[in-house]
Amino acid sequence: MTTTRPLVGVLNGPNLNLLGTRQPEIYGRTTLADIEARCVRVGQELGLVVECAQTNHEGALVDRVQEWRERASAFVVNAAAYTHTSVAIRDALLATDLPFVEVHLSNVHAREDFRHRSYLADVAVAVIAGCGADGYEFALRHLAGRLVPTVTA
Repeated sequence: MTTTRPLVGVLNGPNLNLLGTRQPEIYGRTTLADIEARCVRVGQELGLVVECAQTNHEGALVDRVQEWRERASAFVVNAAAYTHTSVAIRDALLATDLPFVEVHLSNVHAREDFRHRSYLADVAVAVIAGCGADGYEFALRHLAGRLVPTVTA
C-alpha cells in the first residue's frame, strides 16, 4: 500500500521576485527564495508536496495553473497586482475546481483603495493578508487540514 502526498502549487505573481529589497517597509526583508524554501519545508512536515512558481506575466500564471490542474490538490496564490485586475487568473483557478488560499504579505485593506478589490477572494477558501511571510505557512496548514492523502494498493 502506497500513500501519495497531495501536491500544493504555490503561485507568486509580479514583482515578488524582488522581495527582500523592494519596499521592505511594506513587504519585509524575507526573499522569495526564503519563502519558497519554508513552504517546501512546512509542506513536508504536513505530508504535502509543495511546488513553487513565480512569474511577472499574467498568461504564464494561467499556464502554470493549467499545467498543475491534473496533479495538484490545492493552491496557495499570491497573485500580487493581478489580484486586483485578472479575470483570467480567476477563471483558470475556477476551472481546476480545486481549493485555493489567497495570500498577501501586506494588509491590502490598509493600503490604496484599488487594492481593496480582489478578483479571487470570493472564490478562495480563505484569504490571508498582513501576516508577512507567515501567511504562506498559515495557508499551507489550512489546506493540509482539508486534504486527504491518496492511498493506493
